[in-house]
Amino acid sequence: MAETLGMLCDKLTIVKLKQYHTDDEKRLESLNKQATQLQEEIDTYVADAVVGNIPPEKLTFAANKVFKKEGNETKEVVGDIGALFFQLADVNCRLWHEVEKGYDIENIPVSEKDNLVKMLAVLNLERNKCIDAIDARFLDLIVSKKS
Repeated sequence: MAETLGMLCDKLTIVKLKQYHTDDEKRLESLNKQATQLQEEIDTYVADAVVGNIPPEKLTFAANKVFKKEGNETKEVVGDIGALFFQLADVNCRLWHEVEKGYDIENIPVSEKDNLVKMLAVLNLERNKCIDAIDARFLDLIVSKKS
């Protein structure tokens, strides 16, 4: 699968969440290396895109989620790259906490399980919207720079 700026940002937010939620020194050391690698990869990716080393058509890789739209409404995703990255980090935090609930699924009351599954699905849709929006906004910036 092709890596895009949105995908790299997604990975970085997940690494940061893992860092926040662990005290294990070995794991933290590994996560620190991953965070540094991802930051360097983002910097290189942006620099390569700006100078034209990455063709514009390779800057996006749409999720193309296929789902029933009715009943699965998601938050609006808008703004420049910083705002979109913030929204991605926010949705990944919310998704993290919902997934944590799922690890203890046998202790969730039956009446709440449907809500959990629905929330996981909707948050994942929002996550993909954020990734796609970062990629689209970055593409717009690169194309407008060349014009």
